[in-house]
Amino acid sequence: MDMTRILYNGRCPICRAEITQYARRAEALGAPLVFEDLHETSLDRWHLTPDAAMRRLHAQLPDGRFVSGIAAFAAIWDHLPRLRWMARAVRLPGVRTVVRLAYDHIAAPVLYKMHLRRERLGSSTTRP
Repeated sequence: MDMTRILYNGRCPICRAEITQYARRAEALGAPLVFEDLHETSLDRWHLTPDAAMRRLHAQLPDGRFVSGIAAFAAIWDHLPRLRWMARAVRLPGVRTVVRLAYDHIAAPVLYKMHLRRERLGSSTTRP
């Protein structure tokens, strides 16, 4: 069975919580999804720097193509029957544009900045 691979930031609590829900559903259904925490896998096969990987959700489709952002979410939703309607919805003209703009210019940058802040605060509290 061809797998869709998902790369996510496991150190982001919001990202981790959402991916955990998807992973549980996928496992229960036997869906062909593999979830990889970017901090626990080689990014070479993804052709991404750690910084680029942290900025958004990424997926590698069964045909080898890489997608990110809303397209990566849709790749997950395609395999989860209760969420399949969302995959269809975000691909509709007009909806696709609005959702991509919201993710690319609001959600992803905010989550990335929150992650950097958590990392900075975490590293400053562990220093002697």
